[in-house]
Amino acid sequence: MSTTETPKEAAPSFRIDVGLHEMLKDSHGLKDLDDPIGPVEGGLPEPVYPQHPEFSIRWKTTRSYNNFKRVRTWKSLGAPYFKSKMMPWELRPLIAYLFSEWKCNLDCHYCWSYDNSIKGMTEPVAKRSIDWLHETGNRFLALMGGEPLLRPHFIHKITDYATKKDFLVYLPTNGRLMKPDVIDRLGDAGLAAVNLAVDVVKEKPGLAKALEPIRPYFDHLIKVKANYAMSTFFNVCITRTNMDDVKELTKMAKDLDIGIDFHIVESPLIDSPHFKHLNENSTFLTPADYPAVDDLIDWIVDQQDHGVKVVNQRDRLLQMKTFMRGHTEPWGCRAGINTLIIRTDGTLAPCFPMYSANYDWGVAGAPKFDRQQLTTMKKECELHCFSTLNHIVAYVYNSGSVIKWIVRNAMKNGLTKAETTVD
Repeated sequence: MSTTETPKEAAPSFRIDVGLHEMLKDSHGLKDLDDPIGPVEGGLPEPVYPQHPEFSIRWKTTRSYNNFKRVRTWKSLGAPYFKSKMMPWELRPLIAYLFSEWKCNLDCHYCWSYDNSIKGMTEPVAKRSIDWLHETGNRFLALMGGEPLLRPHFIHKITDYATKKDFLVYLPTNGRLMKPDVIDRLGDAGLAAVNLAVDVVKEKPGLAKALEPIRPYFDHLIKVKANYAMSTFFNVCITRTNMDDVKELTKMAKDLDIGIDFHIVESPLIDSPHFKHLNENSTFLTPADYPAVDDLIDWIVDQQDHGVKVVNQRDRLLQMKTFMRGHTEPWGCRAGINTLIIRTDGTLAPCFPMYSANYDWGVAGAPKFDRQQLTTMKKECELHCFSTLNHIVAYVYNSGSVIKWIVRNAMKNGLTKAETTVD
C-alpha cells in the first residue's frame, strides 16, 4: 500500500439528520457549570505496590487460575446482566466507559475522538463516578480517552480502587506510554484486559498507532499477562492505507494466541470542530476502495473460521460492507440504558459519538436519560453508527437471540462447550 498522503475530497462534518444534529448541539441543552458533577470531597486512595509479589503463590494451580477468571467474569458481567434483565425499567449499565482523558499523545488522521484542549478528569470526579456506578450494579469499567495512560499513576489509582469494588477494569491504549513498570503496576492492581490499538506494523502518514515503536512494551505485556490474569487483544481500524497491515496483525494475533477486534473508519457522527483532518483525509474510504475492503473482510471471516480469536461477531463483520456504502439496518442500540459514558467533567452521555453533544443527560449520581428521547434519537443515529460493543450488548439483550444461541449450542455441543460466533 502507498505510504504517502493522497488528497481526498472533504467529508461531511456530520452524518445524522440536520434536525437531530441541531438538538444535540444546542448550546442551551447542557448546563454551563464549573463543576458539573457537584461538590465532591476527597480523592482516590494511594495503591499499595506490589500487592502480589509472587504470582506463582497466588496461582497455585491452573484450576485456581481459571476459577479466578470465571468468578471475576460472573461478578462483572453475569450477575449484573441477570439483575438488569429483572429490572428493565431502571438504568442498569452493563458496561460503563470512564473518560479519564479527552487528550491524546498521537494524531491519527481518522480519529475525531480526542480534543487536547479538554482538561482531564480529577480524582474526586473519578471516585464519585465509580461509587455511583457501583450503586447502579455496574461492575465492568472501561478506562477511556484520548489516551488514558497520559497519567499512568492516576490510572493505577482508578484501577486499584475499582477492582477492590469488584469491577472488571478494561484499558484501551495506543501503547506508547505502556512501559513495563506501568504494565506491572496495573496488573498487580487487578487490570483485567488491555485493548491495544494498533493499525499498522510500522508507522505511516496519518496512522500513528503502530506496533514497531512499542514492540518492547508489547513483548513484556505478552510475557506477563498470564501472571496477572490479564487478557490482551489488538484493536485495528480498517482504513484506506493499512489493508496489508491488517492481514499482518491478524496473522500475528493468531501466532500469539491473542484476540483481535476490527473497526472500519468513520467520519464524525456529529459536528466535531476540534477534528483537524476532515478535509483531504487519506485514511477515509472511497467507492474505489470498496472491492478491496470486501475482499479483506471475507479474508478476516475465513481466518475467524480457522481459529483466529476475532472479537467481532461474524455477521457484524460482513455488515461492514453495507455500512461503508451507507446502508445500515436498525440494530437495537442499548446506549443510555445498559451502556453509558462519563465525560472528564462527570457529565453523562449514552455513547462515544455523543461525547461532543451538548444535550443534558445528567451527571454521575444524577442521570437524566429519558427512554423516549433515546428511542427517537436512535431511529436516526443507529443508521450511521457501527459500534462493536454496543452491538454485542444489543444482541445479548435480545431474548430471541439468546434463546437461539443456547438452542444451537445445545444441539451442536450438548452444552459441553459454547461457540462465540453468532448468526
